[in-house]
Amino acid sequence: MVNMTTVGRGDGWSVASLWRYPLKSMMGEELNASDVTESGLLGDRSRALVDAETSKVVSAKNPKKWPTMFDCRAAFTVPPMLGKPLPPVRVTLPDGVGVTSDDSRFAALVSAALGRPVTLATAGTTTSPSLEEYWPDLVELDHQDTVTDEEMPSGTFFDLATLHVLTTATIDKLRELYPQGRFEARRFRPNIVLRPDDKVVDFVESSWVGRELRLGDDVVLQITDHCPRCVMTTLPQGDLPKDSGILRTAARYNAVHVGVYAEVRRVGVVRRGDRANVG
Repeated sequence: MVNMTTVGRGDGWSVASLWRYPLKSMMGEELNASDVTESGLLGDRSRALVDAETSKVVSAKNPKKWPTMFDCRAAFTVPPMLGKPLPPVRVTLPDGVGVTSDDSRFAALVSAALGRPVTLATAGTTTSPSLEEYWPDLVELDHQDTVTDEEMPSGTFFDLATLHVLTTATIDKLRELYPQGRFEARRFRPNIVLRPDDKVVDFVESSWVGRELRLGDDVVLQITDHCPRCVMTTLPQGDLPKDSGILRTAARYNAVHVGVYAEVRRVGVVRRGDRANVG
């Protein structure tokens, strides 16, 4: 048995929202529940586009090359099920046209929408995936106005870890520090958003690194590291405007961290409203 205690100011935590991104760097889907496997939420970042010219994974981290990625939305055609092949992904393009990943026209339609030739790849088929990351011209960052090559874990389309956990306490703290900014969880593309029972205005999950997080009755995660943020957080998403102040605030006040990374230690099912405890 894992000994767990509720931590953080307030009486405890609950799962506020769950997010899955079937195709890397596109808008994803909000869920009421999900199976949690050793690879994170079932189907998360299970597919990606690959630049046909460079063989790099397509990412909104390089918005100068891929400016319309956040204008595309990806969702499974039917909910994925454990033990069965993942269903096709439906992509809604910026002009509203929808195409599924098993459609012979998929690569051509998506390439036309993005303005560059791309192919579709499935996680596990690329042993050494990498992407290009643009660093905006902010003095608070280690790099300014440059593009770097970033490697991803072998066989996956994750940046550094299988799960990203964020609390509403951190969102509230960022709003306090930069009230003119539009801080919402979707800017940071988390998988799991936790809400405290009582008001907490702090970067509380920064103290969770190295600890275990239980979600509901079954799932146990290991919090492995802080989550460093990038230019993606500043990009427009739907009604959220472009705002470099989002990233600048995280850099100035929390070492450019927003949320934490986690790996799965015990699989199971997580649901919106589940209790969350840290030990």
